[in-house]
Amino acid sequence: MADWVWEYEGYEPGEERLRESLCTLGNGYLATRGAACEAAADETHYPGTYVAGCYNRLTSVVGGRRVQNEDLVNLPNWLPLRYRVHDPDRPVGTGGWLTPDGDELTGYRQTLDLRHGTLLRRLRYTDRHGRVLHVDQERLVHMGDPHLAAMRITFRAEGWSGSVELESGLDGAVANTGVARYAALSGRHLVDRRTGAASPETVWLSCRTTTSEVRVAMAARTRAVRGAPTGSGQRLTESAAVRTLAVPVGPDAPVIVEKTVAVYTSKDPAMSDPTQAALDGVARAPEFGKLLASHHTAWEHLWREAALEVPGEAGHILRLHLFHILQTLSPHTAELDVGVPARGLHGEAYRGHVFWDELFVLSYLNLHFPEVSRALLHYRHRRLPQACRAAADAGRAGAMYPWQSGGDGREETQTLHLNPRSGRWLPDHSRLQHHVGSAVAYNVWQYCQASGDTDFLYTKGAEMLVQIARFWADTAVMDPDHGRYRIRGVVGPDEYHDGYPGTDRPGIDDNAYTNVTAAWVLDRALELARTLPEPRRRELFERVGLDRAEPERWEDVSRRLLVPFHRGVIGQFEGYGELAELDWDGYRARYGDIRRLDRILESEGDSVNRYQVSKQADALMLGYLFAPAELSGLFRRLGYVLDDDVWQATVAYYLPRTSHGSTLSELVHGWVLVRARRAEAWRHFQEALLGDVADVQGGTTGEGIHLGAMGGTLDLVQRGLTGLETREDALWLDPVPLPELSGLSEYRFSVRYRGHWGVALRVRAGRLWISVPDSEESPIEVRLADRSLTVAPGESRWVPLPPG
Repeated sequence: MADWVWEYEGYEPGEERLRESLCTLGNGYLATRGAACEAAADETHYPGTYVAGCYNRLTSVVGGRRVQNEDLVNLPNWLPLRYRVHDPDRPVGTGGWLTPDGDELTGYRQTLDLRHGTLLRRLRYTDRHGRVLHVDQERLVHMGDPHLAAMRITFRAEGWSGSVELESGLDGAVANTGVARYAALSGRHLVDRRTGAASPETVWLSCRTTTSEVRVAMAARTRAVRGAPTGSGQRLTESAAVRTLAVPVGPDAPVIVEKTVAVYTSKDPAMSDPTQAALDGVARAPEFGKLLASHHTAWEHLWREAALEVPGEAGHILRLHLFHILQTLSPHTAELDVGVPARGLHGEAYRGHVFWDELFVLSYLNLHFPEVSRALLHYRHRRLPQACRAAADAGRAGAMYPWQSGGDGREETQTLHLNPRSGRWLPDHSRLQHHVGSAVAYNVWQYCQASGDTDFLYTKGAEMLVQIARFWADTAVMDPDHGRYRIRGVVGPDEYHDGYPGTDRPGIDDNAYTNVTAAWVLDRALELARTLPEPRRRELFERVGLDRAEPERWEDVSRRLLVPFHRGVIGQFEGYGELAELDWDGYRARYGDIRRLDRILESEGDSVNRYQVSKQADALMLGYLFAPAELSGLFRRLGYVLDDDVWQATVAYYLPRTSHGSTLSELVHGWVLVRARRAEAWRHFQEALLGDVADVQGGTTGEGIHLGAMGGTLDLVQRGLTGLETREDALWLDPVPLPELSGLSEYRFSVRYRGHWGVALRVRAGRLWISVPDSEESPIEVRLADRSLTVAPGESRWVPLPPG
């Protein structure tokens, strides 16, 4: 069971924000941070509740300029349940409430149960009279019914008798204040708050967002299921609805109180009145024990589909990562119009926006919950018209997807960002990361290859691929001096370099990652145009207004895009090799942690644009997306030679020039090094694993977990170490086991491939085991580096691996 729990012993105020993020509970629709129910938002605590896709836009004045920002809204807090022991020296209804921050706290343990999806908190208080009160809490956000959450709290008196007073409520006086560097921005999204009582046990609260006008309603039922109340009441204000209770407690008379909450919004399907839906939901909800049982069952089903067994500490952390992936993107997500929030439903960093992080998450989901992947791609397709308008506004054909997306798919990237080290607001050019469009296309292709969903590929997927290809073909400009097409004025995955030193023009030219992935998109669009059934091809071309001459340009551009090289390695972008070298040792000696070199250098009056430094893997990202043979083929199509020597030199060149200012960076380096320099891979994989649990970015995890990095570590085990690919209607496997994971024991996982549920894979040094569950489906073709085999439903076999 130790592998299935995440536990903290003792109360540490300085770690509370981190623990709140890592102990978030969610179900893909609703999530609540693991905050103390006894405390309101302050410098230590930040209770936050979020519904997927519930955004709102506010205007702020920053540096004398009016700027708009859209945020994932912090909804009313359903957690409040505070308590105190009646002090015989004071009148009833007076005295201080017990909290973890008070002097009375003498014991604390917090346990996240990963198997069952619950948070347990055990507190012990000793008051000034020496009376000891034990408080045990169990909390859930229901994985079966996405609108329900509940809490059970047990009070036990140690050797004394008296009464406990409780207040259980819904707090609507909340704002988005969870990220300190956003403090200058408006954060009050909720208005028209109303409260009421539906019964002596049930109170409700409703409100709406200011601009998006999403109506939100919560209803809370609080009852004592053990211990007869000696007093009860309600208190309703404009922004809070509270139920009060007084219950006798003694050494042989523990008190149990249950709080059950229903949450609905006007965005929910088949919704008329969220308030009535919340009241009906909480009225019909069973008692906590039955809720807990059905919640356990729902989690059991999830774990069965997402089976992953990795030995040791790595396996423990991977299970935590998988837990948070499932809480953010569960089967309930398949019913919603939402994307992949980069920081999960765990906090307010990045304002809850959707970036390219889905690139690191969908590859995992494709092989376990393809219906969720499909829904997340529907989110992109619904915003295809907005992406086409953005391209047109920029004078381009096709679709230009935004770097940051939210409610309606417009570009949500801020135009200014704050450097907390210098206190200055600076221009933000990260919206020039047009490679996000290639990530969307890559996700479409990978999903369809894994699932065999030709219906999606030939319809919505084809529309996105074609429009993204049109954008790249129109953006590329022929340079007669080079005899090649060039893509200018972009920002690559690195993010540090948003311009050339001494120039005012934003962006850099011919980012290798951008150009190679653009060529790949064009090639896939050409392949799709060839393989689409003729009626569908004709309909698609007519629908998007595609000139039949356009594919000829796709062909030309896809073969003649410029990829810069310098010193025998792939150049991150044109001119990168001419930049100054940084005194890495000097900066490490002065600052210690130099992950955010951009902030350090700007605070010194310098610019990161002047140096050969990278925030995260950029050119090396190509090795993350494409297997060695495919990447070599891409370069060959472009007229370049990328053999193992060039790639090894490229890896060696960028390793010491990367500061790992993003949690995705160590992941990508670990993935690439598994095949390039295996002895160094484990260190980077460990750093990727520890990114959130050790908060290596220095306080950022408390603002929300890094979902892409978590998904990527899972996929590193699933695909990176096994060489697992889904293409040409076959499972391709080319394992490169890390000795630290599989040298002395094995790791195992299962995948859903085409119509086969639960294809089991076990990897150990020198051998691979594959088992296909019994069904009426066709056999699976498996291709390894040195052979092909067919595994029929109901068949299992060990396969020896070639020495590597």
